[in-house]
Amino acid sequence: MAPLPSAELVQNSVQLYRYLLRCCKQLPEENIRQHYRHAIRQSFKVHADEDDPERIQQIIKRAIEDADWVMDKKLPEVSNKNSESTEVPQHKGRKNG
Repeated sequence: MAPLPSAELVQNSVQLYRYLLRCCKQLPEENIRQHYRHAIRQSFKVHADEDDPERIQQIIKRAIEDADWVMDKKLPEVSNKNSESTEVPQHKGRKNG
């Protein structure tokens, strides 16, 4: 699952940059947001001279996957709340009573 619903619309580097910065806004703490904003800017500077369209698409795909991972890692309480069940798990192999 992508961190924001518009991930599939990202087709170029400017769209990716804006998308990643929007993802940063969802992070819980300011120091974490600053860290990832800095990392995004540095990565764009490193890849600024990339001109191979296939390589650019690979970078975009990987950046979205990485953003998904970061969002899952830094926002576990949001995804856990959505997947929590009110049922008490039953232990297999144990008899009640």
